[in-house]
Amino acid sequence: MKGNRALIVIDMQRGFLEKGYPLFCGEEARRIISPTRELVERELQQETPVFFNADAHAPNDREFKIYPPHCIRGTREAQIIPELAIYLDRATIIETESYSAFFNTDLHRRLQGIGIRTLIICGVCTDICVLHTVADAYYRGYELEVRRDCVASFDNDAHAFALRHMEQVFGARITQQEDG
Repeated sequence: MKGNRALIVIDMQRGFLEKGYPLFCGEEARRIISPTRELVERELQQETPVFFNADAHAPNDREFKIYPPHCIRGTREAQIIPELAIYLDRATIIETESYSAFFNTDLHRRLQGIGIRTLIICGVCTDICVLHTVADAYYRGYELEVRRDCVASFDNDAHAFALRHMEQVFGARITQQEDG
């Protein structure tokens, strides 16, 4: 698997992981910061390409009919959390205005250009952006791994559903640090 895999880190942004923002995922979500940092560090040491997906909405984004305005492009809220921002000089940022890291971005082209066949996916929210990214990756033919210890959501039931769905419907391997 080494050499043809990439790590996709979904929406590990201040707006989802720091108190005071309208879509703060809560303390439960903050527990994934440390294992995600370890995962990013390990994959970078192995020269795995790392991509940070980041919500970057326009002020009038249609998503704001469903959710409160959040992660507006260029704001502090839209920044990658400081615990992971230290890796941005060795990673690629993919800004999105949708739930999927693939929708209206050049992520697939970039991954194809470097021969990637397997994606390790982590981040927030398991049942929204992680799930939609996994679905789009599946339809593009990637092998998938989702790190259980590196995903979280606002809603524990939706989180559990999404993990089962990604495994049963999209064939994602659900792993955690001990699994390697």
